[in-house]
Amino acid sequence: MHRPPAAEAEVAAELADLRPVLGPRYAAALPGARAAVLSRLWRALTHEPLPWVTGRERGRDGLTLRLADGRRLHGPHPDPYATAGYVTAVGLDGTEYDAPDRLMTDLRVPHGAGFAAELGHSVASLALSRAARPTRPDAWPATDWEWERRVVDGHPYHPSCRSRPGFSVAEQLAYGPEHGPVVRLGLLPVAAAECRVAGVWPAWLRDGERLLLPVHPWQAAHVLKRTCAEGFEARPLMSLRTLAVPDGPHVKTSLSARLTSSVRDISVASVLNSAGLSAFAETLAARTDGALHVTRTLGAATAGSPDLGAVWRESPRVHAEAGEHVVPVAALATTALPGDPGWLADLARLALTVGLRLLELGVALEAHGQNLLVVLGPSGEPRRLVYRDLADIRVSPARLARHGVPVPELPARIVTDDATALRRKLFGSLVGGALAGVAGGREALRAALGPAVRDLPRTPDVVALCEEPLPVKALTVMRLSHGATGDRWTTLPNPLSESGS
Repeated sequence: MHRPPAAEAEVAAELADLRPVLGPRYAAALPGARAAVLSRLWRALTHEPLPWVTGRERGRDGLTLRLADGRRLHGPHPDPYATAGYVTAVGLDGTEYDAPDRLMTDLRVPHGAGFAAELGHSVASLALSRAARPTRPDAWPATDWEWERRVVDGHPYHPSCRSRPGFSVAEQLAYGPEHGPVVRLGLLPVAAAECRVAGVWPAWLRDGERLLLPVHPWQAAHVLKRTCAEGFEARPLMSLRTLAVPDGPHVKTSLSARLTSSVRDISVASVLNSAGLSAFAETLAARTDGALHVTRTLGAATAGSPDLGAVWRESPRVHAEAGEHVVPVAALATTALPGDPGWLADLARLALTVGLRLLELGVALEAHGQNLLVVLGPSGEPRRLVYRDLADIRVSPARLARHGVPVPELPARIVTDDATALRRKLFGSLVGGALAGVAGGREALRAALGPAVRDLPRTPDVVALCEEPLPVKALTVMRLSHGATGDRWTTLPNPLSESGS
């Protein structure tokens, strides 16, 4: 057997010193983690517009990719909506690879070396996360952070789903939500005159003429490189940089680390726009007859740098009534839910009705499984939706005006009247992300979407959803596009179609 890739061995060595009890579970989780990341990579290789893939040939025993250098890469027939690690190995000119980082290294494509290292970290971190996976009790969690702790695998389709470069094993154990830690945030005093504030900054985080900005301990150590005053305890949520204060709101902190696709900071513009966007979203949500709530931005502040800022948002649980649970859609795949085959169709119907209603009005939500939450009744029935984090929505002034909605002052980056851009944002995140991630495969997704779209009004947006290929982000193309910014897109076979895969 080949020796383990470097990232896997490094994590094993650190784990042996820090938490040896997890060592055997980590080793046992590695094959499944390799398959999970390799399956995500195979999805990208088979469906994204990679310039060095010149052809794709379907055969009885799988799919063969022709590469620009003449080599051939062979693997199983792909299901672009599958979330299980069904690809355990692929063959490159007769040599089998079960480790995605080694495959990417030997493909020898532009900018592939850095991506290969990320894939190795993704495998090792995913195995570590799975090793610490909490047992799944019959009782549903009582707190928001416990729901989010269940999402141990990260993004359901990104090959860098669990890559955390710059985080040691000790830091992953200390800050990763799947490990269940309590994180003590620091407080950094900054002169109020040097800060920009939106909304209402909490009074208890003011000290005379200074604001006390919450700072994540990783950010303090690695980016700010300074010690912060003792702050308060909070529980990390699945985005890592956002944490739940006990019995209180959520705080998003600056965390200038690359997680999956991008560096997670808080831009000055996003702070300045946060309160206005929050108020605007509330007015739009009011047009859904109570089917959608948006978590309000309570206050935000920046010290003039994306490396130092914070945003306070109300907890989604404020929109739950007695006996109800507010669950991130990403956590549904990890949870025992009603066995009724119509349950997922009910969720799809609710989500599509709300998402398409807002799209018709002029707002395309980025409704992936982290931003979109569902309010479940005591028996698990989907009742309402909650949406959080408005930073990357898209807004059409023309559509708003057509429906008599006042057009507020908006950040230029989120404004577009282009129907393709608007549909990409909603369809790619909601159907190709949130609902597909819960369904776990093409056939289950098709079975859920069919009843959900049957009674929708046949608007141009609905026709596009039902009849055109499904747009999704080309996540691997984006990671291999050195120096390029902005989203890149590809299409997947329409899950509502009877043919294709």
